[in-house]
Amino acid sequence: MTKYGLRARVLAFTIIPTLVIGILLASYFSVNRYQQLEDALIQEGVNVIEPLALASELALSSRNREALNRLLSSIHRNNSPLVSAIALFDDEGRLLVTSNYHRNLDRLRLAKDSPIPLLTRVETGDDGIVLRTPVITDAPQADAPWEESSARPIGYVAMQLTDDSAMLLHYRDTFFAGLIVLLGVCLSALFGVRLIKGVSQPITDMVSAVYKIREGRLDTRVSGEFTGELEMLKNGINAMAKSLSEYHDEMQQNIDQATSDLRETLEQIEIQNIELDMAKKRAQEAARVKTEFLANMSHELRTPLNGVIGFARQLQKTKLTSSQLDYLKTIEKSARNLLGIINDILDFSKLEAGKLKMEQIPFSLRDTLQEVMTLLAPSAHDKGLELSLRVDAAVHDSLVGDPLRLQQVLNNLVGNAIKFTEQGNVDVRVDARPAGQPERSGLCVHVQDTGIGISESQRRQLFQAFNQADSSISRRYGGTGLGLVITQKLVHQMAGDIELYSEPGSGSVFSFTLELDKAALPLAEPLPLAELADKTVLYLEEDSFSRRATSALLREWGVQVLYEPSPHSQVDIALLGFGPDALPSQMEQELKRQLAFDNKTVILLSSTDPTLSDSLLTAGAAYCLSKPAHYQKLAQALSDPQGRDEQPQVPIALPPPARRQPLRVLAVDDNPANLKLISAMLGELVNRVDTCRNGQEALDTATSQPYDIIFMDIQMPVMDGIQATRGIRAQGGPNATTPIVAVTAHAIDGERDRLLGQGMDDYLAKPIDEAVLARIIQRFASRPPAPGQIDWPQALQRAGGKEELAREMLGLLVQSLDEFTPMLQSALTGKLNGEGLYPSLHKLHGGAVYCGVPQLQSLLAGLEQALLDKQPLDALEPELLELEERMEQVREEAKAFL
Repeated sequence: MTKYGLRARVLAFTIIPTLVIGILLASYFSVNRYQQLEDALIQEGVNVIEPLALASELALSSRNREALNRLLSSIHRNNSPLVSAIALFDDEGRLLVTSNYHRNLDRLRLAKDSPIPLLTRVETGDDGIVLRTPVITDAPQADAPWEESSARPIGYVAMQLTDDSAMLLHYRDTFFAGLIVLLGVCLSALFGVRLIKGVSQPITDMVSAVYKIREGRLDTRVSGEFTGELEMLKNGINAMAKSLSEYHDEMQQNIDQATSDLRETLEQIEIQNIELDMAKKRAQEAARVKTEFLANMSHELRTPLNGVIGFARQLQKTKLTSSQLDYLKTIEKSARNLLGIINDILDFSKLEAGKLKMEQIPFSLRDTLQEVMTLLAPSAHDKGLELSLRVDAAVHDSLVGDPLRLQQVLNNLVGNAIKFTEQGNVDVRVDARPAGQPERSGLCVHVQDTGIGISESQRRQLFQAFNQADSSISRRYGGTGLGLVITQKLVHQMAGDIELYSEPGSGSVFSFTLELDKAALPLAEPLPLAELADKTVLYLEEDSFSRRATSALLREWGVQVLYEPSPHSQVDIALLGFGPDALPSQMEQELKRQLAFDNKTVILLSSTDPTLSDSLLTAGAAYCLSKPAHYQKLAQALSDPQGRDEQPQVPIALPPPARRQPLRVLAVDDNPANLKLISAMLGELVNRVDTCRNGQEALDTATSQPYDIIFMDIQMPVMDGIQATRGIRAQGGPNATTPIVAVTAHAIDGERDRLLGQGMDDYLAKPIDEAVLARIIQRFASRPPAPGQIDWPQALQRAGGKEELAREMLGLLVQSLDEFTPMLQSALTGKLNGEGLYPSLHKLHGGAVYCGVPQLQSLLAGLEQALLDKQPLDALEPELLELEERMEQVREEAKAFL
């Protein structure tokens, strides 16, 4: 049977044409009627504004504001159903009088540098119709001869019309047109039902006969007297039943032939499968070529961007005028925006190919989130937005995961919220949620804004690549359309979920959930909770989001919070939060009021303006912090009894170190601009910098001259960086063991590991970051002898750059090795099976994650997976013996660090 029955088809073919024609006619007349009403409205406005312009000539010439005001008010009152506002401007565009307060007078005023029209001009928009007509005078100018006097405009009248009455008439006409269409549809339905009754029953009988024939009852015939096509259909069904009986025997003969044809078809399918397999391999090769193309394009784009960003930052360190500094910052910002687009495309390509790997390193959740908020706070403050961060006290802080990818997700969501919010708040909230296992921590991050919102239809295409919710928004706000796609894929790769709740005009809430392993040791700096426990803080804040976030933090620290001054309560500290609309005079007035009560005052600003901060500190404030205030800085400000001047955190160029390292460095790059840039950067960090333009020249130079560090570009003519590095290592000269750092614009996954495997000691990506370059110099300037098992720079990275914490974790690892040794010996002697060894091995692997022991960690990971796969210990004896050897090496090398 077809999808729709005859009854539905008849009704559709009778009702739909009537409905379509009715709607088209009603739409045409409605639109035509609306146009007529709008033209009539404009004509009425012209009839009002042109006499008004004539009547205001004399008063405008004499600058009689009182007469003009009476004239405009009288005209407005007499035409109040038509006129929304009237304003009179002089020939220089200055507002003289207006009949009604208008929040957006720029809507009535002519655009800057636009001449006054000589005739009445009509301008329509979403907020109404604006008419402008000139005020013409024939009076001669004071400095012109009388014979040269002519009519000239001395100002213009602007009038905004309201179309409420016209729209009311339009709605009435539209309503009656809809009633007519509905009446036509009802009549069509009535005729359709009458038609169905004469056709439905005979067809039902024929359908019943067809079902019987299909079941094999070939003697079935349709009986009855019909007319027209129904009689022809009856005869056709009866003839079909007769033919089926005759064809039954013939069908059996055709089965053998069909079987033979089937064999041939199967052979063709097998051939097609082979062709599909070949096509799959070609597609995989095409994907590999695409990845190579993206890597090469990344290199070609990053190479000039390296020079643009690097030299822009170098120039910012010189003496410049304010305009020059502004131009340089604009250049650097534009280049970094382009770099962000390149990174988005590369991340999207890696995620699509499934080649983006997540790190598993310990990190502090609150510090990680705060870094993103500090980075995005200036852009929120520039738009006059309140930015707040609230982390529930039940959320575990020390976690194991990929903090950079978590920051990328939050940066995309908060950045989008700021971009699409014109006023109000952007609030980030982190709540605890139950986890599947005790050693894991669940969290849910909400990013809420008061922006434009997203409709249901736009939501369907929101997470599609290279797309945004609205093309017009895309043109206004820009972007590649990849941010939310990358965000969704990153959250999914971290085994989380992301959701969106939004309504147009009411803002949006993006929420994503994650489950991460808990870190064994606390990673955040300790807070002065003992000093805060007995404090009483008077907290004044107008913004509800910021007040809730900061209040929750204060209560978590055990601080007693007052929201209104009380004569019976002793206040230790006054905490004042000011929004973006607060005036400096209001801030200073409230500050003086608190100082009059002898209260130490800490101010939270929705601004990063150092001038404003300096003025408040000068006026007596103990601290001035930018919102959202860093929790450690806020705790320090509340616990410090004296207070000290602190400037708001604003992004500035990194200053050069106070003392250069006594090192001799060789820089190799075939691009003159990049070579000049890295030489200038290194010149601020080390005593001497030599340069080479290709790998062969670097190899020749390294043969005779000793260097402390060599920075080697990878893609170069004559001889590339990898060949040059192998030559330097192989020649056994003065630089056979010199650290060689790969400098490359390639950003594909695995590039770092590939280069380190080719003999490089470190990796520096273009565009070059001065802070990363300085850390590399510092690392190789003060590094201990290179260990065979312990990677001390990685150990420092795992400990967040805290050397004491890294040593403590290494000591705990050595202690774990001593505890695991008896279990390993029992496994080697056959006294312990895989199930008994697994818990201790898993615990040791978890401890190795926090220390710089990559070889030991890799071996433990392989053994743990093998035990999970139920492999017998006899098959793992070589790996267990290697583990015993590696453990002993770690013990010996750890003595140099403990």
